[in-house]
Amino acid sequence: MAIIRTIRGVTPVFGNDCFIAETAVITGDVVFGDQCSIWFGAVIRGDVNIIRIGNKVNIQDGVILHGTYQKAPTYIGNEVSIAHGAIVHGCTIHDHVLIGMGAIIMDHAIIHSNSIIAAGAVVSKNTEVESGSVYAGVPARKVKSIDTSLLEGEIHRIADSYIIYAGWYK
Repeated sequence: MAIIRTIRGVTPVFGNDCFIAETAVITGDVVFGDQCSIWFGAVIRGDVNIIRIGNKVNIQDGVILHGTYQKAPTYIGNEVSIAHGAIVHGCTIHDHVLIGMGAIIMDHAIIHSNSIIAAGAVVSKNTEVESGSVYAGVPARKVKSIDTSLLEGEIHRIADSYIIYAGWYK
């Protein structure tokens, strides 16, 4: 059974048709939309600031979501995939975004819609990722613009696939 813990009188809230793996940890002021999946070993700590998550978001194995006390909440839009081992901390991620495996997104970064953050990239504090782009490297920089095939073949495909995968566990 997943650890879902009330912190300072606030309990996480889940939308309809969400899957939560048995080893996920979710605490405090966290609100999920519908059709989200939280996978094995994910830690989502809404203890020091709020975390708001839209619809069709998949938070894969080993992901950490957190914020900074009284300074940096975490907002995640709709149809976002956060791949294995990523760290998302006190930032804003808009709709239709793929965060690659092991990527790190720091406080006050803004990832605009229809974007990809490559595996292993580090998006530094206060960085603004332009819509429709791929960012990679340390620190992350724009490497190309997204074409329709990447939008459909990666961002939408992965978000839709994780709804199917979650169904296997229900």
